[in-house]
Amino acid sequence: MSRSTALAARRGRRADRIALAAQRLLQFLADARLAVALLLVAGAWNAAAAALPSGAGLLASPPYLVLLGLILCAGMASVAVRLPAALQEWRRPPVLAEGADVLVATIAVERRLDVASRATLVALARDAGYRVLEHGGGDRWSIAGTRRGWSRLVGQLSHLALVLMLLGAAGGRAFSTETTFSLLPGEQALLDAPHSGFTDALRLDHFDARFGSDGRPLRLDATVTFLQDGKPAGTRLVQVNRPGEFAGYLVHGWTYGPAVRLRVATLGGQPLLDAPVPLDGVIGGRPSAFAELPSAGMTLGLTLLDADANEISVTASDGSGVVDSARLRPGEEQRMGSVTVRLVGFDAYLTFLSRRDPGMGILFAGAALLVASLAIALWLPRRRMTLRNVDGGLRFVLRGERFDRPDGELAKLVARLTDAIRPVGA
Repeated sequence: MSRSTALAARRGRRADRIALAAQRLLQFLADARLAVALLLVAGAWNAAAAALPSGAGLLASPPYLVLLGLILCAGMASVAVRLPAALQEWRRPPVLAEGADVLVATIAVERRLDVASRATLVALARDAGYRVLEHGGGDRWSIAGTRRGWSRLVGQLSHLALVLMLLGAAGGRAFSTETTFSLLPGEQALLDAPHSGFTDALRLDHFDARFGSDGRPLRLDATVTFLQDGKPAGTRLVQVNRPGEFAGYLVHGWTYGPAVRLRVATLGGQPLLDAPVPLDGVIGGRPSAFAELPSAGMTLGLTLLDADANEISVTASDGSGVVDSARLRPGEEQRMGSVTVRLVGFDAYLTFLSRRDPGMGILFAGAALLVASLAIALWLPRRRMTLRNVDGGLRFVLRGERFDRPDGELAKLVARLTDAIRPVGA
C-alpha cells in the first residue's frame, strides 16, 4: 500500500469515527427521557426563583443558561432525528409487525386473490383515508398504509415550539427594557429611558378607582393619552390585566397611592406651591412625602394620619430644626413660620410600568405552536395498518398511537374488507 493510500484510509477512518460520535451524540440529545428530565429541572429551577426572595438571580446564572442551551439542543436534535423518519414513513408506509400493542384480525379467504382483488383492497384502504403502498408480489404480498401520517409530522413541531419559546425568552432577557414612572392627572412621562430621537410618551388624563367595603379595589381604571413627537397619538383605557399598547410598548397600571393638594403662600400672599404632592414614601408605616420650598428656605414633611378622616400631619423645618407642626383636613389652613399652608384636598397618583420586549412575539408564537401541534397530535392521531396474505386468508394488523385504541375502526375495516373479497372468493 502506497503512502498516499494509507493516509487516505487513515483520514477515512477518522471521518467515520467523527460521524459515528456525532450520530451517537445526536441520538442521546434526541432521547425523550433526557428532554423530560431537562424540562423538570427547568421547572424546579423557575419555581425556586419565584419562591426565593433573591430568586431572580437564579435565572441569570450561568448554570441556568447552560440548562436552557441543553433544552434548545435537545429540541433541535429531536426534530433532526425524528422528522426524516416520520416523513419517510408517511410517504412510503412500511409493513407493520405484530406485537403486544397492535390489534390483529384474520379474514378467511377460500382462494388465492388475483391482482384485481388486491387492487380492490388497495382502493378500499385509500377510501378509508390510508396512504397505501404495496409490498412484495406473488403469494407473498402485503399492503401497508398510514392514516393521518402528517399528524406525527405536526407533533414534531412541538419540539420546535419549545425552541421558539426559549429563543423568545432569551431575546426578551437580552433586549427588553422596563421603566416605571409615577404620574398625577395631567402629567406625562417618556415610555423609556431618554435617548436621542425618542419621543414616545404617556399622559395620565384621569384615574378612576372604586373600593369595596373591605377596602379592596373593585375598579382601577386609568384613561391615558399616548404621545408621539409631542402630539396625541391615541387614547386608551388601562385596567387591571388589560395594559395599553403603543409603539411596541406594553403599559401596565403598576401601583397607586394618595396625594395631597397643597397651597403654600407667603404671609404677603405670594404663592410658593400650588400642586398635588404624591405621598409615595413611608414613615412609621404611613404614606409620607417631603415638599421643598427653596425660596422660603423651608421643607414641609407630610404624613397621612387618618385615611378615613382625610387628616394629614404637616411639619415645617428649616436649617435650624423644626419650625412648627399642625394637623390639617381638607379646606383647613395653618400659619407655619413665615408661610401659610392650606390643604385643598386629596388626589391620587398612579405608577406605570412600561415594558418593551422584542422576544414576546416569538415566545407567544412558540406557545401557540406548542398548543396547536399537541392538540392536533392528540385529537387526530396517526394510525397504521398492514394487510398481509397468509395461508388460508388475510392477516389484518392495525395500530394506533399510545393513547389511541382504534377497536371500532378495526371492526369496521374488517367488515368492509370481508365484503369486498366475498364475491371474489365465492
